[in-house]
Amino acid sequence: MSALLQVSGLARSYRMPRRSLWQPAREVHALRAVDFTLRQGCSLGVVGESGSGKSTLARLVMALDTPSAGRVELMGQDLHQLDAGALRVARRNFQMVFQDPYGSLDPRMTVERIVCEPLAAQSAPPPRAQQRERARQVLAQVGLRTQDLDKYPHEFSGGQRQRIAIARALVTEPRLIVADEPVSALDVSVQAQVLNLMLELQQRLGLSYLFISHDLAVVQHLCDEAIVLSEGLVVERGAPQQLFQAPQHPYTQSLVQSVAHLPF
Repeated sequence: MSALLQVSGLARSYRMPRRSLWQPAREVHALRAVDFTLRQGCSLGVVGESGSGKSTLARLVMALDTPSAGRVELMGQDLHQLDAGALRVARRNFQMVFQDPYGSLDPRMTVERIVCEPLAAQSAPPPRAQQRERARQVLAQVGLRTQDLDKYPHEFSGGQRQRIAIARALVTEPRLIVADEPVSALDVSVQAQVLNLMLELQQRLGLSYLFISHDLAVVQHLCDEAIVLSEGLVVERGAPQQLFQAPQHPYTQSLVQSVAHLPF
């Protein structure tokens, strides 16, 4: 399979405020020389505790932040070398699903408006009637009904809200979905439903996932490969089954010992 996403030497540092006039500003290295390849139709898990650099990596891949060094190439294009217009065109090929199904959906917007946001943001958005029809299609793909288009987020459960967020990510027919802890805020039984939906969509649509998680059991269920991040560095990589059963790095070993097995 060909490479869809190629990340090379990716690094991100942040300059912290001075503690006093006489002290130099500290620099925090959130990500340090990260490399990986994600193939078309596959899933790569990114595992690590809070503060390991997972969300920084997601923001850089989504071109929501600028790297200090390195490249993010999607379908052969370095996203951070594109001008604003070209990046807007490229964005239809990669979308994101966020962690919090309550905070990521605007409570003042109908489901139709929420799902159609990526379409409306395009340089040449389709007519409203076409947008509504596309929203209806993706709602059906995630197990929701046409009449849900005119409802508001407060009328849905957490699992249903995350299905709406997935529908929003699907609406532009992307090749890549970056999922940042997409099930960690859900009940365990609902987590399994959402993960199984993501697997079904991947098989049906040929999607690739960059799946961010602190839970190796979830990554094992969904992903073909995984990398383990600690303090911005990749400390181990391989098939999730291998990492789960025979971790080599002490940090990965500690993660495995803390995993709660989910009933998949």
